[in-house]
Amino acid sequence: MPPLDEAEPVDIEDIGSNPNPHGTLAEIAERRLSRRGVLMGAVASAALAAVGPTLAEVAGPSSLGFPELAHRLSQGDAVAEGYETQVVIRWGDPVLADAPPFDPHALTAAAQAQQFGYNNDYLDFFPLPRGSGASDHGLLVVNHEYTNTNLIFAGLGAGRGAAQKASAEQAAVEQAAHGLSVVELRRQGGRWMPVRDGRLNRRITATTPMRVSGPAAGHDRLKTKADPTGTQVLGTVNNCSGGNTPWGTVLTAEENFNVYFGGAAAVAGAQRDHYRRYGILPDSTYAWLRYDSRFDLDQEPNEPNRFGWVVEFDPYDPASVPVKRTALGHFKHEACNHAISADGRVVIYMGDDERFEYIYKFVTARPFVPDDPAANRDLLDEGTLYVARFQDDGTLAWLPLVQGEGPLTAANGFATQADVLIETRRAADLLGATPMDRPEDVEPNPRTGRVYAMLTNNGSRTTERLNAANPRAANDHGHVVEIIPPGAGTGRVDHAATTAKWEIFLMAGKPGVDPGTRYHRATSDQGWLSCPDNCAFDKHGRMWISTDGAPAAAGVADGLYAADTAGYGRALPRLFYQAPTGAEVCGPRFTPDGETIFLAIQHPGEDPGSSFDRPSTRWPDFQDGMPPRPAVIAITRKGGGEIGS
Repeated sequence: MPPLDEAEPVDIEDIGSNPNPHGTLAEIAERRLSRRGVLMGAVASAALAAVGPTLAEVAGPSSLGFPELAHRLSQGDAVAEGYETQVVIRWGDPVLADAPPFDPHALTAAAQAQQFGYNNDYLDFFPLPRGSGASDHGLLVVNHEYTNTNLIFAGLGAGRGAAQKASAEQAAVEQAAHGLSVVELRRQGGRWMPVRDGRLNRRITATTPMRVSGPAAGHDRLKTKADPTGTQVLGTVNNCSGGNTPWGTVLTAEENFNVYFGGAAAVAGAQRDHYRRYGILPDSTYAWLRYDSRFDLDQEPNEPNRFGWVVEFDPYDPASVPVKRTALGHFKHEACNHAISADGRVVIYMGDDERFEYIYKFVTARPFVPDDPAANRDLLDEGTLYVARFQDDGTLAWLPLVQGEGPLTAANGFATQADVLIETRRAADLLGATPMDRPEDVEPNPRTGRVYAMLTNNGSRTTERLNAANPRAANDHGHVVEIIPPGAGTGRVDHAATTAKWEIFLMAGKPGVDPGTRYHRATSDQGWLSCPDNCAFDKHGRMWISTDGAPAAAGVADGLYAADTAGYGRALPRLFYQAPTGAEVCGPRFTPDGETIFLAIQHPGEDPGSSFDRPSTRWPDFQDGMPPRPAVIAITRKGGGEIGS
């Protein structure tokens, strides 16, 4: 999330551009609060009483074996006893072989385009060689979401206003710091080392040429002066979370693309209603539009329609052209995680990360064909996009966003499927989808087939806008919803089905302090969490939750928590790692052997009043004159072994 001045009344996900009034069912707020979780807590307590004090006092009902970390807020980070952290790569470290040394006092766009970018979010590990399943050698793929101008450049001060003071060269540095990095890694002697001259190393930035594909490619509303075909785009921005495909490509999600654009057309142009629905305002967060006309709505009114998509590229081919897959919809994408349905079709789960927005899935028209790259190359261009409606009886309906069906007609402005996709949010409004509390990561558990949606928070939800899946007003701490497709747990999960069941897995916040919190009854004073953001699953199906927005005022930093998803320890979180002050924890990803978990530590030092000249922390270098540096860390167990065992 881009930095805002501490005096700013709302943050960028609090625009509340969705006027949708659906779901005012306050009386059912308690009905669907994870009855299963409450029952499991009672069963667990009975079991503990039966086996005596040893299990209860030492391990409790959780299957996780690490000693729980205590909540803290510090300039440094911390991990559970018995584990160690390693900084693998930081902002400014070389990615390409001829990258110059990092010098925070002499940044240039040319250098940054060869160095590790800023604010790493989604990350993934692709084994080398391709398809090998190796855990000691692979490609680390990392998103670079946005830039904290006030922490990158000296002399600009603190807060949101710093971004508007950027010079032309500084704006070019910021564009080069966006996008992605692909870095070859090797584990040697228990340490992860980037391969400086790796032939697959790559930087993708806000100016990298990309192709547009799918139903919206070539549409009039994607055409610009520089691209009259509507099929070629420069760059990708605000890449938040992401995912991968069964055929080994990267899916990177463009989230808050709206903050890069500005101009009078936001309120006076022909697309003003469309801009409003996506939170595009006259004043851009960044200074880019002063130096790059494509971000000026008055000069290029269609350019925002070319961002806010899912981008696919092959990490094993540094010459491959990234492709914006328009069939997956146009919104503030947070994550795009796949599952293979029982009939072989690929299903991509996605969230639209803003308050009162929706959860989506895309189902390919054709099945995945293993070992046939040509058959899968454009699989994401044909299929059906669905949006979720959560019923108060615990059922879920996936509503197809298909032109000509229901209200998605020419009379309502949807003459083609491209119109539906360009205005995905408005189409979902008309279908009556369920407004959610900031859907971020939406990820299937490969062990069970159940799907978990991280709902980070929604302080703007009132009692008049409650619904069964979002039952708490002023939901400052968020919750996790569990979606149960037909066949979950059987080995033949029908992820492509148009119906499912759902329940609430946990309600975050501090028990006894924050109303409405729900966890396993054995949750400790250190186990409660706030603002779930991303998640990952280990080989045992346990969920690892990273957070973004922990209450610093309560002395709590963002961190990584783990919990069983079944059994006696279901919904019993345990704190494993905490980040330095101002940082969020993103992109948890395990190596295939489960012995390393990579984490993206994003925007360390993003605290009120913090700046390049006076940062709240200098993590991870802690050197005078060196600003805080977003970084990817690796966590391993001392002496080796699986994480969490």
